[in-house]
Amino acid sequence: MVELTKLNGVKFLINPDVIEVVEETPDTVLTTVTGKKIIIKEGRQEVKNLVKSYRRDIFAPSANEEI
Repeated sequence: MVELTKLNGVKFLINPDVIEVVEETPDTVLTTVTGKKIIIKEGRQEVKNLVKSYRRDIFAPSANEEI
């Protein structure tokens, strides 16, 4: 899950797999695959970096695992 912040300061977690579009118009608007739109404080690039970090954590082998 990725933690983001609504404009009113409320933090929430979202599964990156349900994010369809992130636009800056100039507010950042996140659209889910169901069509729900959420205005967030984080910028488009920050959302992209958070999703990349999340995926890296999920799919990268653990340091304790043998390859």
